[in-house]
Amino acid sequence: MAWAAGYQTAAIPRRYNTILTTGKHMGTTRTDKKQIVGWVMYDFANSAYTTLIVTFIYATYFVSAIAPDKIHGTALWSRGVTLTALSAAFLSPVLGALADHGNARKTFLFISTVIGAAGSAMLWFVKPGQVYQALIWFILSNLAFEIGMVFYNAFLPDISNEKTIGRISGIGWGVGYLGGLLAMFVAMAGFINPEIPWFGLSRESGANIRATCILVALWYGLFSIPLFVFVKSNPGNPKKNSGKAAIVRAAFADLKDTFQDIRSYREIVKLLIARMIYNDGLVTIFAFGGIYAAGTFGFSFKEIMIFGIVLNVAAGTGAFIMGIFDDKLGGKTTIQISNIILTLAVVLAVCAPGKELFWAAGVLVGFFAGPNQSASRSLLGRFVPREKENQFFGFFAFSGKLTAFFGPLFLGILTQMFNSQRVGVSVVAVFFVIGFFILSTVDEQAGKTAAGK
Repeated sequence: MAWAAGYQTAAIPRRYNTILTTGKHMGTTRTDKKQIVGWVMYDFANSAYTTLIVTFIYATYFVSAIAPDKIHGTALWSRGVTLTALSAAFLSPVLGALADHGNARKTFLFISTVIGAAGSAMLWFVKPGQVYQALIWFILSNLAFEIGMVFYNAFLPDISNEKTIGRISGIGWGVGYLGGLLAMFVAMAGFINPEIPWFGLSRESGANIRATCILVALWYGLFSIPLFVFVKSNPGNPKKNSGKAAIVRAAFADLKDTFQDIRSYREIVKLLIARMIYNDGLVTIFAFGGIYAAGTFGFSFKEIMIFGIVLNVAAGTGAFIMGIFDDKLGGKTTIQISNIILTLAVVLAVCAPGKELFWAAGVLVGFFAGPNQSASRSLLGRFVPREKENQFFGFFAFSGKLTAFFGPLFLGILTQMFNSQRVGVSVVAVFFVIGFFILSTVDEQAGKTAAGK
């Protein structure tokens, strides 16, 4: 197994130079564990943001304390999330192309990380009633987080090889879930649950809740350092340009060429379309799982928190374990197995008469959600041409965000039409089934061949 440091030697033919750069050569490998650890730790770092701000703590605080009421708060927060998703979808391929031509992946990731952490810290200063200040800092930090993931994911093919890419992707995803959970435990133990929060912060003014944003900023910044220290920069596009204007022109020209020559990357296109569909199912599950648990099965707030923790633990465990199968069975097979199990789990959740079977369905969803996401990333890594890594991972982000509102939209429509959450949630299974059939048309070997791998 090998993950080699990236370097170039002009005297070495290009074919062998690529082998040395990526650490891949006829199955023989060199291990650079520091790069793996550095890359994985970034997932550990930024997961605090999604767990504490986007999902569990700050989102709830915004709706209940900053906004004028829960109805307006929910609507405003959803618009903030939607604006972020659409902005990330359209900016990601462009910034990816710029990074490819400017050899600037690490620089772009650093800037995104700084903005994400600083934007999180600024939420500390937002008081009840300051709705638009909160939304501005949330949208800015969330957009930086999403853009940063483009460049973070693009490092995966460089620190892995064909035999280890699934495993490393799974480890990163699993460690990310662990980082989010640990950050949440620290926040709950130090700021949310105690009668007297750490540093004597006031519960009445909400200072203890807002302090979790400072925790996110510190966690995000501190644990991302190993990536910038240990992970080597990609040598970048061999057609290096001089001057910023030339880089911008070349990036947009390359992006245009990619769209025009999309037939050369048919397997990537089919993968991204399939992911666009089955990822909508995952987005809907995580957005409405707690709502469904409370509305249909009578879960208390405490039970929902426990449910969320269990789902995250199961997802991290699944990503770790199934990452090994990814390397043995292939990314496509791993995703398809997860799509089948996720479909059955949704059906079980819809038909469950009580909490026991719903819990079983939730654990299944958690366990196979992680591998679904991880194997999608690793499969794209196998298909991506080296000189277009940032650009195609930009399209990967695009596919994950562009239609992410479809699942929640149809769930809401069906719930209203039939006055039943069960009917609404059933639409999630349709997304997994459609995604399964589209992905079944992907030829994994053809995708690798088109990428020159």
